[in-house]
Amino acid sequence: MTDTLSIRSDRDVRRAERQTLLGDLARFQGSSPWRSTMQLGSTGLAYLATVAAMYAAFQFSGWLVLMLTPLAAGLMVRLFIIQHDCGHGSYFRSRGANEIVGWLCSIATFTPFANWRRQHANHHGVWNNLDQRNNGADIYSTCFTLEEYQALSARRKWLYRAARHPLIAQLLLPPLVFLLLYRTPFDTPRGWHKERHGVHLTNLALATMIGGLVVLFGWRAVLLVQLPIIAIASIVGVWLFSVQHRFETAEWVRQAEWTPVRASDLPPGNWTV
Repeated sequence: MTDTLSIRSDRDVRRAERQTLLGDLARFQGSSPWRSTMQLGSTGLAYLATVAAMYAAFQFSGWLVLMLTPLAAGLMVRLFIIQHDCGHGSYFRSRGANEIVGWLCSIATFTPFANWRRQHANHHGVWNNLDQRNNGADIYSTCFTLEEYQALSARRKWLYRAARHPLIAQLLLPPLVFLLLYRTPFDTPRGWHKERHGVHLTNLALATMIGGLVVLFGWRAVLLVQLPIIAIASIVGVWLFSVQHRFETAEWVRQAEWTPVRASDLPPGNWTV
């Protein structure tokens, strides 16, 4: 009887703490059209100005182009953050505005907006759920339990660890994902017609943009400007995504115990707003 009361008491405490957390976060859930517009304008204009300066600098020095690359890459990461918020429908109050801005940002980030948005929604629905890891998770936001890992063959253990080695997972794979993998609906279900069409539409827009830049500045300039930007931005962006999902207090549970709040919550006393 004492154990039952203790369990019930712990649940009540956790429930109260989660309600407090949700209450503290409520003021951050609404969008601010003015701030959103200002951030979009400042980031977008700064990105375009930096890239334009890089193309202009190409006539004088390739090293000068590379010196500007980290700035352009950082601004691209910020554009992806805006795209992310548009994908959640939280950047603007208008659904149409989120759609338009998200798609425009996706051209800069080389990421098909509609397809990424739906895949990302799946990710939020399964992260930290041990029974749903194969339905939208990836190597940056999933894991094996110790028991599952120990049950693998020596070869599969090596493959598992190799794929997650920092040199591969954090440096090699991110540019390949954004440059090559996102060019195809590789894991998009056949029934997701809008999302699959969105991939091809994004590719068409990118081909038009890159083709126009090649005509204006030549392929060498385009290669030196665009490739380092997307490479650095993808590495930084994936690193941010990775550390957001892998930390000491992350809690993995089975379906019966999983809730969206529990998946995003930290143990009592470890979260601040």
